[in-house]
Amino acid sequence: MSGTLATAAMSTVMVAGEKAGLMRGQPPKHIVRGLLPGSERRPKKAEGVLGAVAHVGFGAASGALFGLLARKRRGRLPLGVGYALAIWVVSYAGWAPRLSALPPLARDEPGRQGVMAVGHVVYGVTLAFLLNRLDPGESIAPAVPAETRQMASQGAAS
Repeated sequence: MSGTLATAAMSTVMVAGEKAGLMRGQPPKHIVRGLLPGSERRPKKAEGVLGAVAHVGFGAASGALFGLLARKRRGRLPLGVGYALAIWVVSYAGWAPRLSALPPLARDEPGRQGVMAVGHVVYGVTLAFLLNRLDPGESIAPAVPAETRQMASQGAAS
């Protein structure tokens, strides 16, 4: 669930980047276009829908993996941002160019890479925040010492 919601937040950044003219087309759509049979650069039927479904699925699976890796760990926020940026680098410098879906980072449009870097940071922050909210043992707010909680509960009881 957290991965899906984090993907939605990231997608908002991606759509805004496209509307601002910083990138042409959505990367998930380009990736699906490269995977579907036929001429690799020509638009294909349903690639937008398939790209969106693939993006949400990838984001949900990545979020679930992060939830397992960051279980019972303090400092999920920096971990989430680092994890999301690692996904960006591994994807856009690794497997996506190997599929001929997108150019490697060094040869890609600067606007797209900026949007995607920010989008992945938003994904990581959102993912960490949501996991912190779901895990009662972890909080992004400063911890309240046990003595303070005990005094507050005794004061409320009197």
